[in-house]
Amino acid sequence: MLTLGILVFACLFFYFVGYRSYAAKLDRELIRPEANRPTPAIEQNDGVDYVPSKPLVLFGHNFASIAGAGPVIGPIIAMHHFGWAITLFWILIGNVFIGAVHDYLALMISVRNGGSSIADIAETTMGTRAKNVFAIFLILAMLLVIAVFGVVAAKTLIAQPEMVFPTFAIIPVSMILGWCLYKKNFSLKIASALAVLAVIVNIYIGFKIPMPLPEVGVMGLSPLMFWFVVLMIYAGVASVMPVQTLLQPRDYLSTFILFGSMSLGIISLLWVAPGLNTPAWRGAMSDVQGPVWPMLFVLVACGAVSGFHSLVAGGTTSKQLTNETQGKAIAYGGMLTEGVVAVVTVLMVGGGLYWVAPEGGGIDMTQLGFRETLQSGGWILAFGNGYGNVVHQMLPILSFTIASMIAVLALNTFVLTTLDTAVRITRFLVQEALGKQMPVFCNKYFVTVTVVFVAYLIGATDGWQKIWPIFGATNQLIAAVALFVVATWLMAVKRPTHYVLYPALFMVVTTIGALAWQAYQFFTAPEPNMFLGTAAVVLIGLAIFVAYEALQSLNGRRVISTQTVEMPSRAE
Repeated sequence: MLTLGILVFACLFFYFVGYRSYAAKLDRELIRPEANRPTPAIEQNDGVDYVPSKPLVLFGHNFASIAGAGPVIGPIIAMHHFGWAITLFWILIGNVFIGAVHDYLALMISVRNGGSSIADIAETTMGTRAKNVFAIFLILAMLLVIAVFGVVAAKTLIAQPEMVFPTFAIIPVSMILGWCLYKKNFSLKIASALAVLAVIVNIYIGFKIPMPLPEVGVMGLSPLMFWFVVLMIYAGVASVMPVQTLLQPRDYLSTFILFGSMSLGIISLLWVAPGLNTPAWRGAMSDVQGPVWPMLFVLVACGAVSGFHSLVAGGTTSKQLTNETQGKAIAYGGMLTEGVVAVVTVLMVGGGLYWVAPEGGGIDMTQLGFRETLQSGGWILAFGNGYGNVVHQMLPILSFTIASMIAVLALNTFVLTTLDTAVRITRFLVQEALGKQMPVFCNKYFVTVTVVFVAYLIGATDGWQKIWPIFGATNQLIAAVALFVVATWLMAVKRPTHYVLYPALFMVVTTIGALAWQAYQFFTAPEPNMFLGTAAVVLIGLAIFVAYEALQSLNGRRVISTQTVEMPSRAE
C-alpha cells in the first residue's frame, strides 16, 4: 500500500499543486500568453528549423528530448546513496517549483525573442561578456552530452542485440508518419495508430531476430566503435533534416514507447503493490558521494531540474510552437511528466529489487539485489531488472527477460532522441556564437560536421570518462545560469522576478557547494586528480561570475539592452 499511496499522492501533487495552481500563476503574472500573437514558428517559418507544429506532436518532441536517461539514472543513484524518501521529496518539490518553472519560462522567453537560445538572450539582458562565457560553456557541455549519449546507446545495442532492429526501424516509420501528417494531412489519430502498430511489430521482429555483431568487429572497428560511428552519422544527418521530416514524428512515436512502458509499470505497481525494499533514509553522508546537501540535488538531476532542458526549449521547441497558449502544457506539463517517470523509477526499482535477501530465500540476489545489480551492470541493469520483476509478477505470461527488455528499449529510444536533438542544438549555439565573426560557421552542414567530428573524438578516445564525474554539477549549473537569465529578462519587461530568482540562488549555491566538495575530493585523494580538481574550480569561478553579472543587472547597475524583442501585451 505504501507504493500505491506514494504514486497517487505524487500524481495529484504534480497536477493540482503544479499544473493547475503554480503554472497558472506563472501565466497570469509573468507570461500572459496570447493566442493571436504570432510565434517565431509562424513569422520565421523556413520549413527546416522553424516549423509550426501540432501541439501533441510538439509535446512528444519536447518530452522525448528532455527525458533521455536522466529521470532514470539520477533517482536510482540518489536512492542508493541517501534513500528513497529524500529522493522522492526533492523530485516533487524541485520539479514543481524549480524544474518546470525553468523549462516553461525558458521556452516562453525564447518565443518572445524570436526563437533565440538562452545564451543569445543572456547577451541582451546581461551583456556580451556573460553571453560569450556562457556560450562557450554550453557548447563544451553539449559536446560531452553527444559523445556520452552516443557511447551509452552503442553499449545498449551491444548488450541487447534484440533492440537493434526496432531502434533503427523507427526511423523510416517516423518519416512516413511525418509525410502523412504534413504533406497529406492525414488524421493524427489514424496515422498515429498505424505508426504505433508498426513500432510494435518492429519490436516483435527485434525480439525474434536479434542482430549481434561479431566480436572481431566490423570494417576494422570494434562492435562498440562501429555502433558509435553509425550513431554519430545518424545524429548528424537527422539534425540537418527538416524537423517535420524526422525529428518531430520520431520523438512523437518515442513518447508512445515510453508512455506504453511507463503505463505498464504503473498498472503493475497498482496491481502488485510491492513494498519498498530499500532504505528510506541512509544518512546525511555517503561514503562515495559525500553529504546529502549538496550532492543529492546534483545527483537526481533531470527528475527535478536540468539545465539541458533550457537548451531544448530555446533550441528546438520554441521554433516549433504554433500558439503561445500551448506553451504551458508542452513545457511545464512535459517537465511534470518527467517527474512522474522519476517517481515511477524509484518505486519500480525500490519495489522490484531487494536491499537484503528476504527471509525464506527463493530470491537470486545477483539478479534482484539492488546493490548487486548496480555493481555488476550499473543503473541500466538495475532499472531493467526492477521493472522486469514487478511487471512479471503481474503478468507471469510475460517472461522476466522480455519485461526487462521493454524497460531497456524505452530507455534506449529516449537516449537516441536526445542524441540528435543535442547535435541540432549545438549547431544553433555555434552558429549564434561564431556565425557573425566567421561566415563559414553560418553554414549548417559545415557546423554539423564539425560538431559531430569533435564529439566523435571525445567519445572514441574515452576522454569523456575523465570529465564525466563533474558533469552532473555542470548540468545543474546550466540550470542556475538559465534561471538568472530569465530573472534579468523578467526585470527588463517589468515582471516579478522572485519566481525564478530564489530558485536561481538556491541552485547556484548548491552547484558551487557540489563542485567545491568534488574539488576537495579530487585534490585530497590518495592519487590526486589535478585535471578534475582544476576543472571543478574553473566551474566554480564561472558560477560566481555569471551570478555576479546577473545580480549587477538585477540591481540596475548594468544597462540592459533595449533590444529585448518582446512585444507589449495587448492586455496591458
